[in-house]
Amino acid sequence: MAATPLFAAMLGDSGDWAVLGACLMLAAAVALFIFYIQPDASDLAPHRTKLDQLLERRDTIYDNLRDLRFEYRSGKYSDDDFEAMKAALENDAALVLSEIDQVTEAQVRRPRGAHPADRSAQ
Repeated sequence: MAATPLFAAMLGDSGDWAVLGACLMLAAAVALFIFYIQPDASDLAPHRTKLDQLLERRDTIYDNLRDLRFEYRSGKYSDDDFEAMKAALENDAALVLSEIDQVTEAQVRRPRGAHPADRSAQ
């Protein structure tokens, strides 16, 4: 039974080591979280409305049309290719512009009737 005091001494020491190990594991987890886990780009980007997305798409189409005209004038495309690509971009632009009209119309839609200026004249 001489081993019993030695065993009790080991348990006391191992309890201290367990607490120290748990603290070190917690510190390592916090360090990993702070320095290695990066937020998603979508978390950092401002949330855009549908109108913002449509306006950006419109601007992109206009830029593509401008670039297409430049490349056509520099001789990169034949007449048929230019006309086909131009028609496709113009159709895309028309669709985007109609969607922009729908979105803005829905945002500024007011009830029909007299305008506030008309009521003040009465």
